[in-house]
Amino acid sequence: MPYDPKTMNDDPSALRGRFAGLSNKLIATIIGVILLVEIVIYFPSVASFRNTWLEDRLRVGVVAARVLDAVPDVMALPRELTDRLLTSAEADAIVYRRAGQSQLIERAEPVMPDIVTMADLRQRDLPSQIMGAIDTLLAGPGRTLRIVGEGDSEESLVELLMPEQPLRRDMLDYSRNIMLVSLGIASVTAFALYMVVSRLFIDPMVRLSANMLAFRKEPDNAALILTPSSRRDEIGIAERELAAMESDLFSMLRQRQHLADLGLAVAKINHDLRNTLTSAQLLSDQVATLDDPNVQRLAPRLVTTLDKAIGFAQAVLDYGRDAVAPPKFAPVALRPLVEEAAFEARLSGHPTVAFVNQVPADLVVTADAGQLSRVFLNLLKNAREALEKLNGGGDPLEVVVSASASAGLAGAMAQVSIVDNGPGLPPRARDNLFVAFEGSARSGGTGLGLVIAREIVQSHGGQLSFVDQPKGTRFDLTLPMAPIEA
Repeated sequence: MPYDPKTMNDDPSALRGRFAGLSNKLIATIIGVILLVEIVIYFPSVASFRNTWLEDRLRVGVVAARVLDAVPDVMALPRELTDRLLTSAEADAIVYRRAGQSQLIERAEPVMPDIVTMADLRQRDLPSQIMGAIDTLLAGPGRTLRIVGEGDSEESLVELLMPEQPLRRDMLDYSRNIMLVSLGIASVTAFALYMVVSRLFIDPMVRLSANMLAFRKEPDNAALILTPSSRRDEIGIAERELAAMESDLFSMLRQRQHLADLGLAVAKINHDLRNTLTSAQLLSDQVATLDDPNVQRLAPRLVTTLDKAIGFAQAVLDYGRDAVAPPKFAPVALRPLVEEAAFEARLSGHPTVAFVNQVPADLVVTADAGQLSRVFLNLLKNAREALEKLNGGGDPLEVVVSASASAGLAGAMAQVSIVDNGPGLPPRARDNLFVAFEGSARSGGTGLGLVIAREIVQSHGGQLSFVDQPKGTRFDLTLPMAPIEA
């Protein structure tokens, strides 16, 4: 059956706890192989047990033969002695043959057997012994066993007639004990081998499978890119190749999204650039024909218009070329990072806007410092520009950054809030806040800053969201405080 992602269980935990998993297949295979080996060993073992059992009974017959030799021919053995010999051998009759003569010891009431099978102990080859053992195990009740073996003198034979049921009962008990011992050995061996093989092979394969399932669901989350181990075998090669493939896929998807946004915005870019540059052209024509006072008055407008056109075009080109690389995770202290971003955004020491950094000094996250700095720089710069539009006269203008740590299902997370008491976002900007070229809150903006910021936060395994409030603007970030394990 071909693999269909839509019909497969996406839960990585489904890889465990059912027979389809490698762990259970491994245990079943190990136990099966050990039991198969035990079965191969069992038949020679039970044949040896049967042969030893028969030889023990034959020894009693040899003792009886010695007694017969010691008794003169004219005398008969006492019934008490014969019964004792027959009881010791569990036999109904003992026959001693030597030099063409036969001597018989039997019970007072002879037993006439219906079915007799012979066990010739003179045959020492293993196949014959195994076939005899199998025949005994499969025999039904009521059979009589005729045991034939050599006596203790030359050219002498000893024969015993006895019920086969005691031998079969003892063989079944022996088989049961062998089975219990075999199961115990198989279980212990399987567990020991499983622990070793699981450590070396199964756990890495489960990690690879879980990572592939998780990354398939969120290919834009760079925190899910596999961190390969230092193994040099085939599993190590698979880990490194999977990590490289996921990194390439992450970059390709990000570039594709950027190019798609660019394609949708081509018409708008051309229109805005044409209008802006047309205005610049008209103003430059007027500058060329006017006297010096008018040049002084029109020149700033010309420069501003051209700056807008250049800035807009440059932002679009930067977005198209921005192939966001996977983050290089390392411990980062948030407070100095926010402080540095505020300085670059020209908030530190601003004459009219106060900057308040309330991030705890000991709050550390696992992130790419360079990429995370871009996020804070964009958000703080947007806040400063929004507050600079106000003429004052009301509450003191300020931008406050606060943070705290919290625990969730995904692990320890840092919650960061960036709040200003400015005019807030217009409705159009709120509706298209994270849409490229649509979510700008200021005239001449491209709307790319928040889109790139959200992409960076998502690639860290976090979230960037806008929080609606009656006054001002607030953005919340969630960032993992420890690396995400796939």
